[in-house]
Amino acid sequence: MSTELPESAVPPPTGAGESTSAPTRRTFIATSTAVGGAVVASGVIGGSLLAAPEEAAAAEAPLSGHVSLTVNGTRRTVTVDNRTSLLDLLREHLGLTGSKKGCNAGACGACTVLVDGRRVNSCLTLAVRLEGAEVTTIEGLAEGDRLHPLQQAFIDQDAFQCGYCTPGQIVSGVGCIQEGHTGSPEEIREWMSGNICRCGCYVKIVRAVEQTAASK
Repeated sequence: MSTELPESAVPPPTGAGESTSAPTRRTFIATSTAVGGAVVASGVIGGSLLAAPEEAAAAEAPLSGHVSLTVNGTRRTVTVDNRTSLLDLLREHLGLTGSKKGCNAGACGACTVLVDGRRVNSCLTLAVRLEGAEVTTIEGLAEGDRLHPLQQAFIDQDAFQCGYCTPGQIVSGVGCIQEGHTGSPEEIREWMSGNICRCGCYVKIVRAVEQTAASK
């Protein structure tokens, strides 16, 4: 059976060589708490330690900026949070929902658009860095009711199933053709490898790109 006493019941040591004025753990904690409270209180009263509410709000508010760019032939100027991606600018601010948000990490290609003629993953591209750029999305490929040749080729070759990746596939295919990477099916597959089709329509997608490249 244990004979130990709880801490509160153990009498303090009273050895001859010890000073009775030495602080105990409880008095040390109590003193530290009191001092800390006094410091915080003085900061609140004097305003030297704590920021004013408006300053705190300003520090928490995200920075925003203006960006002017041409989207599908139309000049657009918008004010956005500096953290806004090009994909969110297109979908949330401009209502161009053709570009899809798939992985949102640049791995699937569903958000592919052309920026100054080059293929980019819009989910990884900051909108505010595109001042003066020219952006082409899937909505900008057709001319009125006339489909882009690659859009028509996707229909001819039945190169889609669920269709979620199709906008990115078509825009990427347009870039692939413009870049001249259509010398063989193997080359097309290599340069289109950044676009994932979870339905597995790769063979027909390659055929659609081949059909369009051959007609040029």
